[in-house]
Amino acid sequence: MDALIFRETWALVSSPKGAIVGCRWVYILKYHLDGSEDRYKAKLVAKGYTQTYGVNFFETFSSIAHLNYIQILFSVAVNVEWLLFQLDIKNAFLYGDLKEKVHMGQPPWYVAQEENNVCRLRKAIYGLKKSSRAWLEKSSLVISDIGFARYHSDHSVFICHTKSGSVILAIYVGNILPTGRDSVSLAKTKKYLDH
Repeated sequence: MDALIFRETWALVSSPKGAIVGCRWVYILKYHLDGSEDRYKAKLVAKGYTQTYGVNFFETFSSIAHLNYIQILFSVAVNVEWLLFQLDIKNAFLYGDLKEKVHMGQPPWYVAQEENNVCRLRKAIYGLKKSSRAWLEKSSLVISDIGFARYHSDHSVFICHTKSGSVILAIYVGNILPTGRDSVSLAKTKKYLDH
């Protein structure tokens, strides 16, 4: 993993008194459809089970679009012939900003400076109890900034009314499902969220 990515995710600080979350590397071998090896991947994962409520995390609940709304969205899109897409946000949880102070031990085999330093996390990483909630908060801000409003019955569904119709977005974990009657705004929204 690139040191630049590390610097965006955390800052090295002196070891504080209190809870320090551990971490570990998870190695994955990706395969092509024919079964041949594609590439090796490494992911740094926090040991979230070592976090203490009230010390390094508070609220963890993160809503996702209810299955009923997704089924209705699919049904409407098919019946009225709306375009329907699925955007898989790569490394979605890594976009979330952390408000609480979470200190993590330096990753194995990556001792950047003095050994008694720890990482003060700026961004959420996989394994933290707050990662899913931080991702939803960040994605909601981005979606609201481009003119969408939360649907009153489901906080993971967003709608934007335009002159030509409407665009609907449903967030489900690390995926966004855009659809709607206004195909031009839908294409712009998809392009904006895809990049």
